[in-house]
Order: sequence, then C-alpha cells, then structure tokens
Amino acid sequence: MLILAFDTATDVATSALVADGETLGERTTRPQSLLADVADLLAVAHLVPGDITALVVGTGPGSFTGTRIGLAVARGLALSLDLPVAGVSTLAALAASTEGAFPVIDARRGEVFVPGPLAVRPEDVVIPSGSICVGNGACRYRGLLVGRGADVPPDDSALHVPLAALHASLATSFGPADAVAPVYVREPDAGRWHG
Repeated sequence: MLILAFDTATDVATSALVADGETLGERTTRPQSLLADVADLLAVAHLVPGDITALVVGTGPGSFTGTRIGLAVARGLALSLDLPVAGVSTLAALAASTEGAFPVIDARRGEVFVPGPLAVRPEDVVIPSGSICVGNGACRYRGLLVGRGADVPPDDSALHVPLAALHASLATSFGPADAVAPVYVREPDAGRWHG
C-alpha cells in the first residue's frame, strides 16, 4: 500500500509518502506549499499520482484555515484519483512522536489545544507527570510550562512537528473522503464575529 499522508493544521505542514510502513520521503514546509511538496515527493520517488493507493490527512485541531486546506486537498485528490481516506488527529500524531509525549498546539487567542481535545489557557494545562510537552504551543509557552515542571525539547526539535509519516502509521480506518471530519474544538473567529 502506498500512502500519501499530510497535515496542514499547524503553521508547519508535513507530507510523506509511505509504502508498506517504510517512509519513502517526507517534507516539512508551509500549508500553502502542500501540492508542490506532494509533486516533489512523487518525482523524487519516481512515482505518479496514480500509484497512490490511500490518503491520510491530519484533522486538527489547529488553525481553522490550515485544517481546511488539508481536508480540501484530501477531498480533491480522493475524488480525482478514486482513493480511500483516513483522518488522524494532529494531537495523536504529536503524541506518537516519542514515549511520554504530551501534545500542546498553539490555539491562538491565549489558548492551547491539548488531548481531549480541549482548548484551554496555557496556565490551566494539566501536565501528566513525566511528560514531554511537544508542539508549537509547547514552544510558544515554554517558560510557563517549564516553570510548572514540564520538560520541553528545544524549539528546533522535530518532536514539535506533526510528522506525516506518524499520521500514516496511526491510520486504521479508510473510507470516503467526505466522511473525514475536521476537529476544530471551538468556533472559528469568523463565526464568533459575524455569526
């Protein structure tokens, strides 16, 4: 099985080609570069879009716009290539990055997304004992989290990135693309101000 996996829910987009559990290539860029990254991954692996047998997309939580980019690309590719799709939580992929990882994603508005999934103020995060806080929220609120006894890897650590290859390894149920739902946790800003 050749899986194309990607996540655009945070400010760093990841994409990967995974064949029978082996990562053929992975890219880390910006959500807006996703399609170019996919084309590059296929070219480097000497493959064409028709070789892909399944898609895995990150479902968030994270940026509303970023999450929608990923889901739109997954739906477009699934429709055009007649592929099954699986959704994997961005929090779950971060949690799979290392033993004891506790994902903390920057939710903006002075909040973070944590397992639950929940949107909470950083000072209200309940950090399990012995956890390693990972994700862009852990970087942004490093001082506060470390002050509360958390271990936070250096900002340039790959542990803070929801790697697409991890999404591929976590996918269990494939089906129609329109069955994959985003995990927003809270109402988008547009809804709050214009609803």
